[in-house]
Amino acid sequence: MGRKREFDEEKALDAAMQVFWKKGYHATSLSDLTTNMELQRPSIYSAFGDKEKLFEAALRNYTKLHISHIRSKLQHNKSVKNAIRLFFEDLVEGEYQGNQNKGCFCINTMVELAPHDEKFEILTREHQMYLSVLFQEMIQKGIQSGEFHKDLDAKALAQTLVVSLIGITVLMKSRPERSFIDNAITSTLSLLK
Repeated sequence: MGRKREFDEEKALDAAMQVFWKKGYHATSLSDLTTNMELQRPSIYSAFGDKEKLFEAALRNYTKLHISHIRSKLQHNKSVKNAIRLFFEDLVEGEYQGNQNKGCFCINTMVELAPHDEKFEILTREHQMYLSVLFQEMIQKGIQSGEFHKDLDAKALAQTLVVSLIGITVLMKSRPERSFIDNAITSTLSLLK
């Protein structure tokens, strides 16, 4: 029987996620991880495996938390259109107000690793599908309540919202003119009829 771990794995995983999120996979060193996780290399290897496995665990944890957070935000408003509008506006506001423009950890991974690593291509695609299903559920709710036209294609529109979300998140890295982003959001949301 192995020794009981003397550290909080969730706390250590969150610390690793924060470093990877800020620096990306390739720019994060093992020294960065040991410093921020407050663990020695043998403890990291024992608990999580190598750097890639730790990154994968951090990404999976982020995806779970991110989807839960978005679901909560969207369900907080009675109007589906207002919920989606506020979600996009809050996303943009948070990026412009924040000191660090970290973007979305999963989207950052999609840009950095997915083109070169099939595992991360699949993991980031799964995240896109989760987002699409979440938006589709909300749009279908709006159709059922009469807020949206009954002929609205919920699946196609949900996928459009995901594409817009990813595009805006990536674009925000370059701090474009606020009106550029606001116009894109307004045009995207005009599809919700």
